[in-house]
Amino acid sequence: MNKQRNSENTRMKILKAAFMEMHLHGYQGMRIDQVLKNTDLKKGALYHHFSSKQALGYAVLEELIETKVSELWIEPLDQFDDPLEGIYTLVKNVGNTFSDEFFSLGCPLNNLAQEMSPLDEGFRKRIEEFYQLWHAALSKALKKGQECGNVSPTVNTDDSAMFILTVIEGTTGMTKNYQNKEPFYSCSRELKRYLESLRQRN
Repeated sequence: MNKQRNSENTRMKILKAAFMEMHLHGYQGMRIDQVLKNTDLKKGALYHHFSSKQALGYAVLEELIETKVSELWIEPLDQFDDPLEGIYTLVKNVGNTFSDEFFSLGCPLNNLAQEMSPLDEGFRKRIEEFYQLWHAALSKALKKGQECGNVSPTVNTDDSAMFILTVIEGTTGMTKNYQNKEPFYSCSRELKRYLESLRQRN
């Protein structure tokens, strides 16, 4: 049992170190020797868990980045009967709790989408499937809002969900380029106005 736990801990140590390198330098800029240096591990330990740099990158995407995005943006949606208020609450939470460094480095998912989708079909397909999952969760939340009387029945939930997702990911890219959080706050205010335009009027 201890041997298995140690192996799992080693694997997670490698994943976290690789994530930090990818967030700082991108996947292409991630150097295996730097990951090993940051973990005090030998190559054999890394390649015991990951057959290649590509396999390591896919694991970082699926096990760390997608999991974190799900925890922040997807799973909490079920808590809100009013998805319009819920979505804006999640946006505010990210703006209030994430560091300036996070915004200056950009959303890890969006970074990978921009960097690797034109270059690696494995990354592109994995990211597309996750975006589809996120989109479906937003659409489902808006449909729930329609059933509860909070969202207008005339709203096309699929189109609105795609727009909301694009705003969330797009604003992190703009914020990274500007190297300050003002674009995020500006887009957040406009997103709130858009969300209120979807509300059912009595």
